[in-house]
Amino acid sequence: MLDGLDRTCDAAGLPDMAAHVGPAGWARLAPAIRCRFGAAQAHRSRTYHGAMDVWRSPAGLVLALLGRAFGGPLPCRRGLDVPAEVRVRPVGAGMCWERLLRFGPGRTECVASAKLDDPDGRLLERTDAGLVMELDVFEQGGALVFRSRRYLLQLGRWRVPIPALLTPGTCEVRHEDAGPGRFRFTLTASHPVWGLTFRQDGLFRDPLFHEPAFHDSKETSPC
Repeated sequence: MLDGLDRTCDAAGLPDMAAHVGPAGWARLAPAIRCRFGAAQAHRSRTYHGAMDVWRSPAGLVLALLGRAFGGPLPCRRGLDVPAEVRVRPVGAGMCWERLLRFGPGRTECVASAKLDDPDGRLLERTDAGLVMELDVFEQGGALVFRSRRYLLQLGRWRVPIPALLTPGTCEVRHEDAGPGRFRFTLTASHPVWGLTFRQDGLFRDPLFHEPAFHDSKETSPC
């Protein structure tokens, strides 16, 4: 999955989330979030297990089907308490996030993309087929938030802007601490005409932080 990114990410830089968020916002994040997205974990592969409620509107289904031509960045199915697995690994100079949603036997959907820094310092999220989102990343209410600024299509060295009407809309991902060893992932996409097109919400376990003592002692920190 995302084999093309192993070749193309080398032209960009490894994402520096702390720099994107800024010192003040980064300090307000929970220690587990800072560790999960910090430089110490950047070159490590890991897997998170959890369950998600996955919803999309009728318009979202059309957009998801069209998106399959560009790497299938959003799932077509809907479901409650869907078993989910998130695999994170380095690809070139970026980080790949593969989300496996198991809707039932023979109905697993894989949603994969990679976050990477452009040479000019912008944070990007890219699928193997060349769909690119420019992202803003910031702290809000203790959560780490990624919000799309615009969508582009990578054609060789060229990036062609995609009209907003042909996209899922503004995509926002929130990563929130949910107590020792757990975090909440929430994704929403809001289209300028069709309104809310996608929503995903789920809790995941982080094996690195399963010990409550992590929150009380720096000695237990895997960072």
